[in-house]
Amino acid sequence: MESASAPISEACGRALSDKTYEKRKMAASEIEKMVIEFNAKKNVAQIRRIIEVLSRDFVTSNDSNKKKGGLIALAATSIALQKDTEHFIEELVNPVLNCLMDTDKGVRYFASESLYNVIKVARGAIIPMFPSLFVSLSRLVTDPDQAVKNGSELLDRMLKDIVIESNATFDLNVFIPLVRERIFAKNSFARQFIISWISVLNTVPEINMVIYLPEILLGLYQILEDPMPEIQRMCESLLTQFLKMIKADPTVTDLSQMVNVLIVQAQSSNVLIQYSALIWLKEFIQLSGESLIGFSSGIFTAVLPCLSFESESKKHIKDCAIAINANLLELVSTSENKEKNLNAMELDSVMEVLRQYLIHSSVPTKIAALKWVHHLFTEVHDEMSRKHAKNLFPVLLRDCLSDSSDEVVLQAIVVLAEIVNSATASGSGFDQRQYRHFLMELLTLFSENKIFLENRGTLIIRQLCRLLNAEYIYRTFAEILQEESTNLKFASTMVRTLNMILLTTSDLFELRNTLRDIRNEKSASLFECLYRCWSHCAVSTLSLCLLAQCYQHVSEIVVLFADMEITIDLLVEIDKLVQLIESPIFASLRLALVSHANDNADAQHLSRALYGILMLLPQTEVFNLLRNRLQCVPNYWGQPATVNSKSSNESQSKINFGELFAHFKRVQELHHRQRVEQRKKMG
Repeated sequence: MESASAPISEACGRALSDKTYEKRKMAASEIEKMVIEFNAKKNVAQIRRIIEVLSRDFVTSNDSNKKKGGLIALAATSIALQKDTEHFIEELVNPVLNCLMDTDKGVRYFASESLYNVIKVARGAIIPMFPSLFVSLSRLVTDPDQAVKNGSELLDRMLKDIVIESNATFDLNVFIPLVRERIFAKNSFARQFIISWISVLNTVPEINMVIYLPEILLGLYQILEDPMPEIQRMCESLLTQFLKMIKADPTVTDLSQMVNVLIVQAQSSNVLIQYSALIWLKEFIQLSGESLIGFSSGIFTAVLPCLSFESESKKHIKDCAIAINANLLELVSTSENKEKNLNAMELDSVMEVLRQYLIHSSVPTKIAALKWVHHLFTEVHDEMSRKHAKNLFPVLLRDCLSDSSDEVVLQAIVVLAEIVNSATASGSGFDQRQYRHFLMELLTLFSENKIFLENRGTLIIRQLCRLLNAEYIYRTFAEILQEESTNLKFASTMVRTLNMILLTTSDLFELRNTLRDIRNEKSASLFECLYRCWSHCAVSTLSLCLLAQCYQHVSEIVVLFADMEITIDLLVEIDKLVQLIESPIFASLRLALVSHANDNADAQHLSRALYGILMLLPQTEVFNLLRNRLQCVPNYWGQPATVNSKSSNESQSKINFGELFAHFKRVQELHHRQRVEQRKKMG
């Protein structure tokens, strides 16, 4: 009866199971000779019988020596078969693959050696079994035993050479899922294994790896943060190669499928990953920006925070972010398809992101967000005004205008002015609801925060007057403030602020000229509106009337000062007024002192008004300044006490100065009563 292990003899089987390598090697040589003989005779059955016995009785045995012997014998079988190995490839390889996971490191080593010899002989015939080989090899490279790991490296190089030789039959559609499943491995050696395979295949001209890049890009960025510098360099080099290929032919892969991966990676805390992702985004926008407009909100999320980087170590990241922002802005500003690009931009999501960055801690980030908001209002103002102005207002008013940076405040005012202009353009007149609402909100902010008014009030109002109609600004402020009946102190402070801006800002030159001609109906209307509001501050009222050349009325108001409470604050205001009289703005006033116009009426009224102011002042430097000025003009005290009232500017206008005078006295009386009540409460 034939032995169960036939055609392998019992003696050969014992030698193959021996604990010494030399005896196992001799037994394997005997089997090799048998296979050569059977193969020469085309005795396929006996060859299969030998492989079966080796697999069943040796390789799958619980005895590690038997396993080692069987593995050596299987390799010997393959060597004996040479090119005919391809007919027995699965029977030879599968038992060996199972041993690669053995608990005995010696068995694993012999298995890797055996597989190496089989593959070396089989060459291209091994390609159909590539998935199984790749999976086993990916485990083997992480083996804790160095000898096994060294063996895996030899096996890995051999398999790569064979794949390159057989690229025509190599199926990337099979390879990519294998990579995708293992690319997120945490083990550095496993990562190195994956990177090396992608890199090797990417060098083969006949194999187009870029097509599959969207499927593996995220994994590559995961590998880029590996702690081993060598693996980082390998991955960075591979990414550089891929980007170079994309730049050479942007149509080779779908860029849009990779944008979200890049957006996420561009927010990484790892500097290398962040910079790499930003570089890719910049190149993508330059290559195919119009197709990526729909990703604008995500790109903003990644790019805008990078503008805040100040350290030298992150300067390259900031510069890249600036370039991306500029490229994106160009697509919706000057490109041929600007309108199309704006329509492709998902405005709701973009505005949600920009609104969040308006309260970012970084000034450059806030500035960039504000510039984008302003640009969108100028380009698609209808939709922006209809859908986003309402939500933007609180952020712009409460956060941006209160920012510590003047640049942010100024840019925020530019945006607010654009919003107001858009609203005003849709109707008629300056008293549009949005316009008035904005200024009321601004006044509320000023009233709630005195320091904010002191530090930012002048800057904000000046900038608004530059960007909007200054007359509308002042008229609306005046209308709102003249209705103030409770917080009179704030109204007075606000009037002083507005008055100082009016008298000192070069941008308000036209407004000042308008007020100087109260004989004009429009100018008279503006003067009356401002006067009713300016009545909250006596000295500011004087200033306004001096500016409007209402010198007769000024002399009448000065007389009232005798009945007012002369406080330190009042004297300080008068002090400032005298200094302003010496400024270029009041050059016409100084010339009026020596003018014969209106039968000397203007000169006489003005002279008496200024002497009245002089009498209110203590004998200080400012007192001497005004006295010296008055000593240079003719002495009108010898003139009749009254002059022709019809000769004054007031008489030539249609303004009812009697009514205004009564209003001034009423408002001042309200202020007096409120001060008295406050003192009673404090006392």
